[in-house]
Amino acid sequence: MSDHKVTIIDGKAVAQTIRSKIAAEVCRLSETYIKVPGLAVMIVGQRKDSQSYVNMKRKACAEVGIKSIDLDLLENVSESELISKVHELNVNPDVHGILGQLPLPKHINEEKILTEISLGKDVDGFHPLNIGKLAMKGRDPCLFLNSSLISVFFSNKHGCIELLTRHGITIKGKNVVVVGRSNIVGLPVSLLLLKEDATVTMVHSRTKEPESIVRNADIIIAAVGQAAMIKGSWIKPGAVVIDVRTNVVDDPSKKSGYRLVGDVDFQEACKTAGCITPIPGGVGPMTVAMLLKNTLDGAKRVIEG
Repeated sequence: MSDHKVTIIDGKAVAQTIRSKIAAEVCRLSETYIKVPGLAVMIVGQRKDSQSYVNMKRKACAEVGIKSIDLDLLENVSESELISKVHELNVNPDVHGILGQLPLPKHINEEKILTEISLGKDVDGFHPLNIGKLAMKGRDPCLFLNSSLISVFFSNKHGCIELLTRHGITIKGKNVVVVGRSNIVGLPVSLLLLKEDATVTMVHSRTKEPESIVRNADIIIAAVGQAAMIKGSWIKPGAVVIDVRTNVVDDPSKKSGYRLVGDVDFQEACKTAGCITPIPGGVGPMTVAMLLKNTLDGAKRVIEG
């Protein structure tokens, strides 16, 4: 019987530490300048998952003292009207961060809406210029990409890095394999890891023999959106595994009829990995924490000058 012990990376605990510091900073701003950070959250339509994510973010704002500016729009809102709302938020001095809840209805061009958000208020880091700055050596985006990781799943870009550094995991010089190349997680997190001096390899749908590539990784970032795709046999002994994506699978034994799993076969991975994030309770809580931090950072630039 193996005596191998894996370290479970508690994203919930790390997120709470970050949120406590944010609350203290918000309190200081309020006492010193009589102003607090403001986060505008736009949601279009009545998707239950989006409503759930938005409510969670609004509750989190209240807990740390950030003012939540709510913008709930009908499903049939026109693209031009939505752009007009974004422009109003861009010039609103009480708004320091703007979050457009994705996905948007099919009749609205998401890229066009995201591009209209002011660079300094782009708390999700989706503006093309923020991505471009992230890709260049010696440049930093106005706000580090948060990701609202498919709303919850976008904020992971920076959240993944926080989880690693706060657990004393060295990134510099490590072989990191990112599984998935989406604009919302895979690509940006790869750029962040390059800035941390990692040697980065991306595995995607056209990669040949992905298992052999993943097996050479010191750190694995799984962000592909396929339940339990990465098996225990894919993981090098002692490797660090950051499982980003949450997938829903049927489970008749659960009252809800389903359960949440990651891209990694968690039970198998625990037999080999050195450290691993669980689903839920791993990267997810970091999404909201980094969103709040980006809003605070944007506010401090404006309020403190």
